[in-house]
Amino acid sequence: MAMRETGVGAKATGDGCRVCAGRTYVIERQGDQAQARVCVCSENCSICGGRGHVLVEREGVYSKKVGPKQYEVMEPCTCTRRRRRVAIFNDVRMPGVMAHASFDNYRAFNEAQDRGRGVAMHFGHQYVKGATSKGFILSGPVGTGKTHLLAATLGHLVIEMGVRARYVEISLLYATIRRGFQDGKSGGEIIGPLSEVEVLAIDELGKGRGSPFEMETLDELIARRYNAGRTTLFATNYSLEPEKKQRPLSPTGYRTTEDAKAVVKEAELLRERVGERIYSRLCEMCTFVELPKDTPDRRRTRQEMDTLHQPPTGIRGAAR
Repeated sequence: MAMRETGVGAKATGDGCRVCAGRTYVIERQGDQAQARVCVCSENCSICGGRGHVLVEREGVYSKKVGPKQYEVMEPCTCTRRRRRVAIFNDVRMPGVMAHASFDNYRAFNEAQDRGRGVAMHFGHQYVKGATSKGFILSGPVGTGKTHLLAATLGHLVIEMGVRARYVEISLLYATIRRGFQDGKSGGEIIGPLSEVEVLAIDELGKGRGSPFEMETLDELIARRYNAGRTTLFATNYSLEPEKKQRPLSPTGYRTTEDAKAVVKEAELLRERVGERIYSRLCEMCTFVELPKDTPDRRRTRQEMDTLHQPPTGIRGAAR
C-alpha cells in the first residue's frame, strides 16, 4: 500500500540543540561511509518516557446505528521511528565525504545545475513510499555535484520518510563481485539485495572497461529493477545525447590530429557505454538532466580559491 510518512526532525526534544540544530539526529563521516546517530538531546524521550510506544486516540464507524466511536491504539513513538530510520540510513552505505550533503547546501553555478537540484528536490519531496516512481539520471563533468544530489535525495528519503535505500558506485560493485567469486559467492548473491531495495542510487554509470562481465552485471541489475518497477537514480560523467555530434570538416576534408582526438572524446556517450538495451530502459525509468561541459568543477574551484587566499611564503609569523 502506498503511503506517506512524516519526518522525525524537531519533535519536542531537539528544539534549540546546538549539536543537531533541532533535527534530533546527527550524520557524521566515519571512515569511508556516512553514519547517523540519535543526538544526545533526544536519547531520553519526553513523549513516551522511554517505553518506545504511545497510545493514540482514533475514531471509527463500525455501524450506522452506533455512529462514530472513539478508541485507543498503541503506535510506535517518534523516538522509535527515529532509531529505526537511523539504522536504515546506516545500511545505505553513503560515501563518508557526503555526510553533510543536503539540498540546502548544494551550490548551483548555472541554470542546468539549478534544474538538477530542482528535479532531485521534487523527486524527494513528492515521493510516495511503496509506489512506483520515475527516477532521474544526472549527467555532467566531474566535480559538478551529481553525487551530492544523489546523497541529499537518499538522506531525505531515509531519514524523513523511512524509505529503504542503497547507494553503490558501479566500479566498486564490480570489484566487490570479483572478490566474492574468490569466496565462492555468485554475482547474484551480491546483486540480489540491490535488486530488491526500494530506491537504489547508482553512481558513475558507464565507468569501467566495458568487459562482458561488467556489461552482464549491469544489465542484470537494471533488468531486475526495471521488471519489478523499482525506482533507480543514476549519475554519470557520460553525455545523455542520443547520437554523436559530427564535427564539420575543413573545405578540403582534412582533419587535424586535434580534431581526431576531439571526435574520440565527444563519442563518449552513455548510450555507447551501456548499450542500446540498457539505454532504452533508462529512457523509461528516469528523467534526464544534463549539465553543460563548461560547468565548473566545485572541488577544483574551492581549491583554487583556498590557494588564492593563502598568504605568500615568508609572510606567516610576521610582526604583529
